[in-house]
Amino acid sequence: MVIALNEPLDMHLHLRDERMLEIVAPLSAETFSGALVMPNLVPPVTTKEALVSYRERIVKSAEKRDFTPYMTLFFRSDYTPEFLESVKSDILAIKLYPAGITTNSEGGVEGFELIELGGVLEAMSELQIPLCVHGETGGFVMDREKEFIPIYEKLAKNFPDLKIVMEHITTKSAVEALDRFENLYATITLHHLYITLDDVAGGLLQPHLFCKPIAKRPEDRAALLQAALKAHPKVMFGSDSAPHPREAKEAPGCAAGVFTAPIALQALAQLFERHEALENLQSFVSDNAKRVYGVNPPKKEVILEKSPYLVPEIYEGCVVPMFAGQSLEWRVLSAG
Repeated sequence: MVIALNEPLDMHLHLRDERMLEIVAPLSAETFSGALVMPNLVPPVTTKEALVSYRERIVKSAEKRDFTPYMTLFFRSDYTPEFLESVKSDILAIKLYPAGITTNSEGGVEGFELIELGGVLEAMSELQIPLCVHGETGGFVMDREKEFIPIYEKLAKNFPDLKIVMEHITTKSAVEALDRFENLYATITLHHLYITLDDVAGGLLQPHLFCKPIAKRPEDRAALLQAALKAHPKVMFGSDSAPHPREAKEAPGCAAGVFTAPIALQALAQLFERHEALENLQSFVSDNAKRVYGVNPPKKEVILEKSPYLVPEIYEGCVVPMFAGQSLEWRVLSAG
């Protein structure tokens, strides 16, 4: 069995910088036409100069493959309308992080009083710049996303012209919120379609499955699966592929992040076929994102074949992927 995917897009990707960027950028650029690149570097991407420089480093690391890095800025409450207008052509969205909630988010938003954020959000609405949000509170770890839903609702109501993307949703409550507000959208990761918290910590701790937001309950995974497999028109694939060196994962204070970029399409094909939904994979990994964001990525046809593929144990002696050393049922036959 063979399937073709046209212009696959990863609408939530961490490429890091320096040596890690050189390792992982070619792996995404090989099979994806483009990706929405997260700005939480150290320091975060908050200026036009940093934005342009980072994009240049990504393009160089992608090694002349047909791949568009769609750039984001790290949300700050003091951005002026004039500044936002000056960077509009350089970005696809702005990413909002609650302070300290995940990797390199210490400079994020401390509170969500709309009177403090309103000037930036109003300017973004007028300029039609989407807002991408890591939606977690600082509460009990299993409840953080659910507790954030009222904030999404407040944002959606107060800024009806602002396109709001709930990033890497993990709960049934987030899926349900999609249909209550016209301007709410979402990305779903590969790993949250496969795992629950039991896979992470039900037996021996699996550090390479530890991520933020943490995997949830079986009923939450079932809701995510239903939305993805039916290609809900407001849902897009965003891997949240988040590479860390092996020593940062297999250590006390394990870093949060699952590295899935090089095996994402193979594992998604396996999942969608098992659920008899292969006909919806194109919409989930490309068509919905093109429509929601209005992008026209480079032409790329990725041919996948139902044939065993052994996932590498490690890439460049540095970063361990999901399913390391395991066999997937699908492989990439060609991409170009």
